[in-house]
Amino acid sequence: MTDTSLLPDQTADAIAPRRRGARLTAMLHRRESLRGYLFMSPTLAIMAVGIVAPFILLLTMSTWTRQGFDFDTTPTFANYLRVWSEPIFGALMQRSFWISGVATVATVLVCYPMAYFVAFHVHKHKMLWLILMTLPFWTSYLLRVFAWKVILGYEGVINSGFLALGWIEEPLKVLLYSQTAVIITLAHAWAAFAILPLYVSLEKIDRSLLEAATDLGDGPVRRFFRITLPLSMPGVIAASFLIFIPTTGDYITPALLGGPNGQMIGNFIQLQFGPVNNWPMGATLSIVLMLWIAAIGLAFLYLTRVARKRLA
Repeated sequence: MTDTSLLPDQTADAIAPRRRGARLTAMLHRRESLRGYLFMSPTLAIMAVGIVAPFILLLTMSTWTRQGFDFDTTPTFANYLRVWSEPIFGALMQRSFWISGVATVATVLVCYPMAYFVAFHVHKHKMLWLILMTLPFWTSYLLRVFAWKVILGYEGVINSGFLALGWIEEPLKVLLYSQTAVIITLAHAWAAFAILPLYVSLEKIDRSLLEAATDLGDGPVRRFFRITLPLSMPGVIAASFLIFIPTTGDYITPALLGGPNGQMIGNFIQLQFGPVNNWPMGATLSIVLMLWIAAIGLAFLYLTRVARKRLA
């Protein structure tokens, strides 16, 4: 019988090319990673200049204090203690989260059926449907806010229509300069940012799963809650974040439509950087707002993950 086992020298000679090949592969991977970072370097530089640097400046400024018309640059946490201790800041935060949360839920609930219809029931010219749905949002944000001010005004379209129909005896004062007006305007203004991620998420659902559920006896409602809704949750989460984060710090809509009871934390931050000239307090409120939004976002992701596991 012939022994075909390799001798030690032969084994080393056989392994050496493999090691060299592994080193070459690792080097190529490193070069590919380096090439990728080089391609991303302009974007990373813009992000560093436009996001990281202002955030560091904001964080540094939040440790300053205002002394008359000047700033004391001695590091201190006095502004954070003031935000924690004075009730007005907590009340504004709660109101901002409430208005933004209701606007987010309302926007998703309104836009989901629209995205669902285009994804499942429109078979031709889907791009045209998407363009038509987002066409009103091609105009200026400020113009849309002023349009809602006209619609919800004391002598606006809604009150005039209700008076003409005899449904009310005098114009409704609750429509304008209230939290309701802010929520309605925010829901309309940010609807385009909800329709697109919802549509993409619904469009990617495998239709064979729906057919299989139908064959197993599921009706339309049960099929929706067992398959369509769970599989479209990434779009719902993306739409919620795209609406909740910017609307929490919005100050244009509350300033024009909110009135005394509709002011949000963004209005107070704008006052600190504007007429009040208390930039350290404005920076502190901005940092606190970002931390609260991050905490709420993480909690939302955690609860969503737990809910999806239970549904599965």
